[in-house]
Amino acid sequence: MKRKLSIAGILLLLLFLLFYPQEALEASREGMKLWLNILLPTLLPFLILTGLLLHTGGIEKFLSPLSKLWKTVLGLSPAGAYVFFLGMLCGYPMGAKLASDMFSHGKIDRREAEYLLTFTNQASPAFLTTYLAHVCLEQKTDIREIFLVMFAASAVCMVFFRFVIFQNRTATESISLQKETSTASSPGTIIDVSIMNGFETITRLGGYILLFSLLSACIRHYWKWSSALCVLFLGTLEITTGLHQIALSNLPYEMQYLISMALTAFGGFCILAQTRSVTDKRLSFLPYIGAKCLNGIIAGLLVLVFSQIV
Repeated sequence: MKRKLSIAGILLLLLFLLFYPQEALEASREGMKLWLNILLPTLLPFLILTGLLLHTGGIEKFLSPLSKLWKTVLGLSPAGAYVFFLGMLCGYPMGAKLASDMFSHGKIDRREAEYLLTFTNQASPAFLTTYLAHVCLEQKTDIREIFLVMFAASAVCMVFFRFVIFQNRTATESISLQKETSTASSPGTIIDVSIMNGFETITRLGGYILLFSLLSACIRHYWKWSSALCVLFLGTLEITTGLHQIALSNLPYEMQYLISMALTAFGGFCILAQTRSVTDKRLSFLPYIGAKCLNGIIAGLLVLVFSQIV
């Protein structure tokens, strides 16, 4: 069934490209503009620099002195704390990529890697400030409220998965993959490998954005039902174009705000596909999917609570 659905989807996109080339071209341009202007300059430097840190083994030196604090507050090792801070700073899909890399290099075990996936892969502060608050919501809601809702939802997910889902799971031994470089390699080799790995990851993400942009344009063209349902569905499909469509819709602002916050916390199916593509296949992806659904629900509920309080 999956194979048949995949073939049907591919044929549909091919027909859309052939019969509606102008719409397909515009969708491709929008997707590549997002990749070139946002993802490439913001994520690629972090991908390269974190690769250098992994290969040189410099992470533990920075975070090990406070290992008891990370364990008590977050339930994480120093390497896990590094994933937490950088993942929350850089946004999708950096948290998942770092957790997977730490597991692949033997820095953390499987349990910690899957636990990290549930709360470190979030929308970045830059995305919340510039795109969500300024562009989509037109600064009608205080940015402090947006940050509070998003990070509170993430914190609830962290507590739930730490003390309910992963509480009784014992640590599993991680098996290090064969590394392309080691700490004994020359600095030039380490830099080259980190750059190539960074470009490989960012190119893969660009491919997913392109495909989902085409799929969104195709659905918009053929959708004949309620425009509100179309906007909601497109938001779950690809977060950036979805938020833009919500902002352009005729929905009341309160409804736009509620849907935008819930969808941003969820991330959309494009983010799910991107995250899976950069995650070690030995890690279970089910906790991450459950966490993103829970995150979106909690964010929506918190918006309703804040609307009543304010």
